[in-house]
Amino acid sequence: MAEKTISRRRFLVSSAAVTGGLVIGTYFIARDPANPLTNTLEDGEAAMTAFVKISEDGITFIVPRADVGQGIASMQAYLIAEELDVDPHSVRLDTGQPHAAYANGVVAANGLPFFHYDKGFVPEATRSAMKTFAKLTAAQFTGGSSSTASMEKILREAGAVTRETLKQAAANLTGTPRSKLSTRDGSVVIPDGSTIPYTKLAREAAKLTPITSVSLKPPADWRFLGKPQQRTDIVAKSTGTQNYGIDVRLENMLHATVVRNPMVGGTARQFDAGAATTVRGVKKIVPVTGGVGVIADNTWRAFQAAAALEISWIPANKILSSDQMWDVLREADTPDNLNSQMQDEGDVESSLANRSDALEVEYKVPYLAHGALEPISCTVLYTKTHLDIWTATQVPDALKKFAAEKTGLAAEDITLHALPAGGSFGRRLDGEYLIPAIELAQAVPGIPVKTTLSREEDTIQDYPRPMALAKARGSVRAGHVECMDMDVISQSVIDSWFGRVFIVPPGPDTTLFWGAGDQPYKIPNYRVSAYRAPEMLPIGSWRSPGACSNIFFHEGFLDELIEKSGADPIEERLRLLHHSDSRRVVELVAEMANWKGTDIGPNRGRGVAFGYSHGVPAAEVIDVTVSDQGIRIDDVWVAIDCGTVLDPVNAEAQVMGSVIFGLAHAMNCERTYENGIPQQVNFDQFEGMRLHQSPRIHVGFSEQAEEIAGLGEPGLPPAAPALANAIYAATGTRLREMPFNKFVDFA
Repeated sequence: MAEKTISRRRFLVSSAAVTGGLVIGTYFIARDPANPLTNTLEDGEAAMTAFVKISEDGITFIVPRADVGQGIASMQAYLIAEELDVDPHSVRLDTGQPHAAYANGVVAANGLPFFHYDKGFVPEATRSAMKTFAKLTAAQFTGGSSSTASMEKILREAGAVTRETLKQAAANLTGTPRSKLSTRDGSVVIPDGSTIPYTKLAREAAKLTPITSVSLKPPADWRFLGKPQQRTDIVAKSTGTQNYGIDVRLENMLHATVVRNPMVGGTARQFDAGAATTVRGVKKIVPVTGGVGVIADNTWRAFQAAAALEISWIPANKILSSDQMWDVLREADTPDNLNSQMQDEGDVESSLANRSDALEVEYKVPYLAHGALEPISCTVLYTKTHLDIWTATQVPDALKKFAAEKTGLAAEDITLHALPAGGSFGRRLDGEYLIPAIELAQAVPGIPVKTTLSREEDTIQDYPRPMALAKARGSVRAGHVECMDMDVISQSVIDSWFGRVFIVPPGPDTTLFWGAGDQPYKIPNYRVSAYRAPEMLPIGSWRSPGACSNIFFHEGFLDELIEKSGADPIEERLRLLHHSDSRRVVELVAEMANWKGTDIGPNRGRGVAFGYSHGVPAAEVIDVTVSDQGIRIDDVWVAIDCGTVLDPVNAEAQVMGSVIFGLAHAMNCERTYENGIPQQVNFDQFEGMRLHQSPRIHVGFSEQAEEIAGLGEPGLPPAAPALANAIYAATGTRLREMPFNKFVDFA
């Protein structure tokens, strides 16, 4: 392990130099952006805020956070509907056009180099400044389990402002003071019991200055929030009528696909389209950025023609195989590559000096593809004066920027129709697929072209989760963990992803230490150092970035130290945890699983892991059985604290999905490379968890945290270490590398 040259104090001081100016710089831009709906209203329409539009034809909610399967479109609708007193199933939902009014300040604030649970003056002031700064940059994107956290207050206030302004419109028409009016089921209620539908008040409300001094309903008066909800998309998804990005159908539409260099970043040298042109239905074969595109009269024929292309490739700059990449990581923990050192307590070197019983190990996780069920698709209609785009995306403002740069059109001449996605897990935080889609549409101006990637092409061109490595040392004394020193080493997601999509921010890459350097443990001698490895290939955000790897490292090694000390895995974690919300979830999961009072029997094992990520503490206990067919996962208990749970049904589903996702990839999945080319290109080579392998999952919510946080990701990181710890308890085999099926069999 390399010599350390930075302290946590120095790190925070230097970070303050970067972020401190932000507080002053954003003071003058704290005003809310202009309402983007105002300039698009037709006669008789009213939009008191950027999130609600009312006309005589109905009510439309603007729900700008992308729904990639997590139900956030529905939650946004319920947040507005709660305050507006309207059935969320009775309104239209629209994602709107990208605008600063829909910027995501919470995810930007969460990326600052502070512990999420540190609520001191400097962290809080800097977070507030970052949220304001996000408006200036119009940074609208969905990710980081931030959608509910970023929209909860904003959308409730939007509903309340609309409600009170509609009441004022009714007061103007009836002569009744607004204070005497109430609302119910999409109508203003007059004291005599008569009602006026909101839609009948739109024209009058459009004349008014919105009433912004409003009070939000107390939780005791909530009609929808905090109670089991029926998602607004549940009927469509249950009946197969939900339209995803891949389902776009337009008049006279053509279909296309592309084949690009399998070494991401490479290009095509030349191609022979002779055989491809003979495929029935082929209209055009077009060179595109990074490869070749085929336009045909349906997708299948485009795929057939693409398979018949003969292409020679110009390699990318770096051509590495997996073994070489591991060597790069092992050599990258040098002072020049030190990214951050958030934990640096006590005297690690002295506590490990001359300790023959010190533990020193290495942990590894591989590259992983996103593996979303719906392949990437993008429909584009291009004319010389306008561009329409239909796709599913988490970065709508970035897509419009890419489109403007590619076509030379002004932003106002580009319309983005953002559609639901059939999964993402971070895949749709990129927009590289838009460029060849535009190039194909430009080949047939005035005709819409839907470009669909084959499963193999989608997987090859995916920007994977980075491989990562941890070097760990530690010691115990008198039955307790005394020292823990860990180096975590990975490529920088921020450098790679932000470099493609936005602008690389100054300061450290926080994802490099998330899940390791920010855990709320108080170990006497405790150091966690994060290192930026050299870029080996382009990478991207994957569900719970940073934490999905680092919590496996941290909790796996901590469990090894606890086992060496002879302490109880839960009792020792509780002793070391200094954060009350985190302690509560560990206590809760122990109670749920009856940790102390259960004899789980022979050929079985039980493991526990804790993880703090995305502002949410989560603890998991897993029971496994060793059978003749392999290891079977029986039960998973999860305790988690996201603050007030706004929809118990969907919240439980989110946690369960996170656990399944985390377990499946820990068990079975990796992405390896030979000469720069990924070797796993479809689900038969990148297999998740089978239905018969799925365990019983029991979820408990603490609901003690003061702030509401998201649930799309925090349940994932503890799953892998809890499983590894359970397998060790059952078999004596310590798993320090994913996927686990390299070392054990699963039933």
